[in-house]
Amino acid sequence: MTQIFRYAVVGLLSNAAGYLIYLLVTWLGIGPKVAMTGLYVAGASLGFLGNRQWTFTSRGNVSSSLARYGIAHFLGYGINFFLLYVFVDRLGFPHQWVQGVAVFVVAFFLYISFRHFVFPETSRRAGAGQ
Repeated sequence: MTQIFRYAVVGLLSNAAGYLIYLLVTWLGIGPKVAMTGLYVAGASLGFLGNRQWTFTSRGNVSSSLARYGIAHFLGYGINFFLLYVFVDRLGFPHQWVQGVAVFVVAFFLYISFRHFVFPETSRRAGAGQ
């Protein structure tokens, strides 16, 4: 439960700030997918250290964790982009609402990915009761 709480804290702080910036830059005229792309890259870059050191307290190899982190975020970005494309571009929903929901969908996907793929030694420690 501590791990989920820490992931939620890191995620809430970074995603709340990112979403507010997203609303601002789209209001200023930047397209939703362009705004999401820039903020996604920035948030993912900053989130690696917080998630590796505090959320998952990973002691694994940094370079392999970073490579897996990049893969997880590439897939998360694809999910986010797909949701914007389908629900905004094709179905006409307001991008603000779609992005707001997408944050939670991607966060859930990333938590599962981080726990079992990016920082797998954390999952093994948790299973062993450590």
